[in-house]
Amino acid sequence: MKRLLSIELQKIWKNKASRVLTLSYFILLTFIALIASIKFDLGIFKFHLAEMGIFNFPFIWHFNTYIAAILKLFLAIVIVSMMANEYSYGTLKQNLIDGMSKKEFIQSKFLTVVLFATVSTIFIFIMSLILGLSYSSYTEFSIVFADLEYLFAYFIKLVGFFSFCLFLGILVKRSAFALGFLLVWNIIEGVINGVLTFKVFPNSNTAASITQFLPLQSMSNLIVEPFSRLSVVKNLGTQIGLDNIKEYGVNLPTILIVLFWTVIFIFLSYRLLKNRDL
Repeated sequence: MKRLLSIELQKIWKNKASRVLTLSYFILLTFIALIASIKFDLGIFKFHLAEMGIFNFPFIWHFNTYIAAILKLFLAIVIVSMMANEYSYGTLKQNLIDGMSKKEFIQSKFLTVVLFATVSTIFIFIMSLILGLSYSSYTEFSIVFADLEYLFAYFIKLVGFFSFCLFLGILVKRSAFALGFLLVWNIIEGVINGVLTFKVFPNSNTAASITQFLPLQSMSNLIVEPFSRLSVVKNLGTQIGLDNIKEYGVNLPTILIVLFWTVIFIFLSYRLLKNRDL
């Protein structure tokens, strides 16, 4: 396992584009901290994000994992490019000639996916802890480490999404086309969601019950938007007569759906590679 992972990391680090994208991803994650410095002072209107409670424990776990998940496309490009380069540079065929089995090849890619997700999760944990201890109004131990399930959901979300990207990279062989396919699939799910929500089941939750099983939608459902949890937003909603009944927690069925898709994507990647004439 260590040998397989070492081979993949060397390939990524020796590729300048992959190296830059990976470093850019983690640099951009640190920019979340800059949100704390955003201030607007326009006479009677004063706006300071940090004072709105976005860095309060335990809300910060929800907020930071949601924002960080938006940036996952940077690592997705690395995953797709990693697979496309195997075909472009002939390293896939060379690895097989050198004795690596196709099963080991897929294992090495999946280990890389899990490593990226793990490092990203640890990075978010450390950064959130530092920001929270610096700005949170609540620093009791029980509050600080409440809602850590958002970190677990973030990890599962990244593993599922990167597994999908890995499958697309093997399926299409070209990074640009694979990313294009990812965009098209996202649009397809959006169309399905829109048709079911506004045309087929306009006055019920049936559409959401169906679309929760779509791969990208299930990943999105793992961490719902956190902004409407803020007290200032809740108060505004109450003033205009809107009741917030949204569920913000991480639920087990959604995790199981994403894990199911992860297994499917890795299995299909292996079957595709196994049956393909290289």
